[in-house]
Amino acid sequence: MKKMGEKRKKRKLKKWVKITFIISILAIITLVSIRVYSVIKDKEKNKPRDKKVVTRGLKKEEVSNSLSIVMVGDCLIHRFVYTDASNGDGTYSFSKMFTEVESLIKGHDLAFYNQESNIGGKALGLSAYPRFNSPEEIGDDMVNLGFNLVSLANNHTMDKGEQGVINSVKFWKTKPGVYYTGQALSNEDRESNIKVLEKNGIKYAFFAYTTVTNGLLPPAGKEYLTNIYSKEKVQKDIDKVKDKADLIIVSMHWGEEYTTNPNNNQKQVAKELADMGVNLVIGNHAHSIEPVEMIDDTLVFYALGNFISAQDTNDKQTGVIVSLNINKDKDGKITFNDIKADLTYTYFKGSRNFKVYPYTKLDNSLLNNYETYYNKYKSVLTRYSDIVEVR
Repeated sequence: MKKMGEKRKKRKLKKWVKITFIISILAIITLVSIRVYSVIKDKEKNKPRDKKVVTRGLKKEEVSNSLSIVMVGDCLIHRFVYTDASNGDGTYSFSKMFTEVESLIKGHDLAFYNQESNIGGKALGLSAYPRFNSPEEIGDDMVNLGFNLVSLANNHTMDKGEQGVINSVKFWKTKPGVYYTGQALSNEDRESNIKVLEKNGIKYAFFAYTTVTNGLLPPAGKEYLTNIYSKEKVQKDIDKVKDKADLIIVSMHWGEEYTTNPNNNQKQVAKELADMGVNLVIGNHAHSIEPVEMIDDTLVFYALGNFISAQDTNDKQTGVIVSLNINKDKDGKITFNDIKADLTYTYFKGSRNFKVYPYTKLDNSLLNNYETYYNKYKSVLTRYSDIVEVR
């Protein structure tokens, strides 16, 4: 009996030794696993990551192609502006007026602005309000800033008549890499300028129209001199590119001056453009900022304000530089992301020293109570939507 009891004790001991050994092995495996997991996580934490792309309705892996665009409003060259730019020898230099915002414009794939005052050139005699004519140098300096999408359709297009438009178009034809639209030398010239270009795998077309003319109409039979908006005309233009272009951009000169709200006509035209398949609408003419809005899949900026002018109220001296990414997914759908807006202010003292500043560089010596104005214009931009980040 004593021997049987000792055998049972030995069997129990062996059993517990086995259990203890198994438990020890499992504990070691668990500790090693935890350590390996921790090392892997640490490496992943410190590993450089790709920038996250937050796209309306798309995941990053669904974005096939992307390009960046920057947009500003009206370039309205009053007499004080070109006088301040004079070199005293019959030439002009505007570049010093834009040094504070240059970094916000350069480096984008596309860069848009509206040349509000027609570049008829010095041969026609420079002039300002009510009928503008600007020196060629303003176009040169805007191109040097990086602008390559130029709208020429606005209420001052016909300020110097047919010859003013001819001089303007001939000037812009000398600028390689610049896609201008809104004026033409003939019907054939207008047709040849309806084209599709490609950047970063995205094919795009660009149009400009105006609903306002200041009563200055092209001669009968020469309607090609300026693009006056009609739904039928725009539909015909878009029909020529819609099967070829991924992206359609339209510049609209519309609405009422010196307001911060689009009127019913602007909203109607914006809806018409959206229904036609336009992806991006860039509005101007108000000389002040108006809101941004999404209409279905169409991004609409009703007015970007003045980029530069000599108009002398805060509403008219404040504009906005908007930058964003345009994305095409694997099915060809266009969406937008990373929409940022930098408020700008055209500073001048007396009638000289014109310089465009971003609000981020302002202080009370440049614009008293600038923070109050910043909040005002931020609220205007975001009145209809919060899709834009105002800086």
